[in-house]
Amino acid sequence: MNFNITQHIPSDFSPASRVWIYQASRMFFVSEALQIEEMFNQFLAEWNSHGAPVKGTAHLFFGRFIVLMADETGTAVGGCSTDSSVRFIKSIEQKFNNNLFDRQLLAFVVKDKIEVLPMAHLQHGIENKFIGPETIYFNNTVLTKEQLENEWMIPAGNSWLQKKFSVANQN
Repeated sequence: MNFNITQHIPSDFSPASRVWIYQASRMFFVSEALQIEEMFNQFLAEWNSHGAPVKGTAHLFFGRFIVLMADETGTAVGGCSTDSSVRFIKSIEQKFNNNLFDRQLLAFVVKDKIEVLPMAHLQHGIENKFIGPETIYFNNTVLTKEQLENEWMIPAGNSWLQKKFSVANQN
């Protein structure tokens, strides 16, 4: 699987552009992804902040991650426009019956595939060497375009999970 996302990230967006990542509890089907692309286009055409259009983009990466980005160099994203984006994501969640707000699901690249592990099973995954410090982890807490490009897909040992490996090694 090709994990290079740079060709899908607009080069004319500021590195400080705001990013929101929503991880799906299951992969979207191709038919759903096509519908989601249409929904993205409609939402982005209407996305405003205090009456001014938001320079935004949205992508469905790897059939599982919705990445919404706003370049605020022209129009800042205010509370109402952020609320409208959350309502939009919730509409996708409801339409396709796919949870996009479960922060207890962690995503990793294992054997060149994206695998999702509930946080409650993380220790088991580490102890059984399913997940290790070099396993690529999707850090969905990134907040900017620059972080998306450099810190979204990182070795698990370079993330907050580092402490979990330290504990596992002591046992």
